[in-house]
Amino acid sequence: MCDVIRTPRLILALGTAAALTLAACGDDSTASDGTGAGGDTPAAADGCAAADGSATKVTAFAAAPPTCIDEAKTYVATIETNNGTLHVELRDDIAPNTVNSFVNLARYHYFDGTTCHRAIRNFVVQCGDPTATGSGGPGYEFADELDKIEPYQIGSVAMANAGPNTNGSQFFIITGDDGASLPPNYTLFGQVIADDLGVVTTLDGLANTADGPPLQPIDIVKVSIDEK
Repeated sequence: MCDVIRTPRLILALGTAAALTLAACGDDSTASDGTGAGGDTPAAADGCAAADGSATKVTAFAAAPPTCIDEAKTYVATIETNNGTLHVELRDDIAPNTVNSFVNLARYHYFDGTTCHRAIRNFVVQCGDPTATGSGGPGYEFADELDKIEPYQIGSVAMANAGPNTNGSQFFIITGDDGASLPPNYTLFGQVIADDLGVVTTLDGLANTADGPPLQPIDIVKVSIDEK
C-alpha cells in the first residue's frame, strides 16, 4: 500500500498554467523521489566504488559519498536500456556533487537491472529507483545545485526531488517540449549526446499520455562510467 504522507513527491509543472500530475501513487500532481533504501546492506560510509567497475552491487548506503570524481576530468555515462543506449555527458562543471553521487552509484551498479517506473509522453521518463515504486532511494539526500543551471532541453538529465535539497537517486530524462518547459527547480547534471536523441524519441514513444508507467517496459540494463 502506498503511504502518500510519507512518500516524498516532486511537482513537475507543465508549460504555462497547465500542470501534469506525477504522483508516486498516481493520485496527485507529483513525481516521487524517495529516500528509503532500495537494498539491504549499507556500503561503507567513507568508500568510493572502484573506477574500473569491479565493485559489487550495492543498493543501500549509510551516507552520501565522499568526493569520488576528479575535477580535472570529464565523465560520460553510458545508460544501456532494453530500448537502446544513451550516452550522457555529465556536467560536473555545473553540478559536481550530483555528478559525484551519480557516478558513485553507477560504479556500485546501483542502477543495473532497474526499471523506469514513470514515463509521460512529451514530458519525461523517470528512473533511478531500484524498488520501481517511486519511493525508493539510496538512503541519503543531498542539496540542489541550481546556481549555474542552464535551460532544459530534450535529452537533458536532471534530478527528481521531493522538494528543495532532497536529491537521492531518482532522475529523469526530458523527452519532449513539455519537459523542457519545467521550472529550473531540478538539478541539471547531464545531456544525452545528439547522436542518441533518436533513442530519447523511442522512449517517448513508449510513454503514457497521462501519469503512469510506460506502455511497454523501459528497463536499465546497465550504467557504466567513462572517465577522461
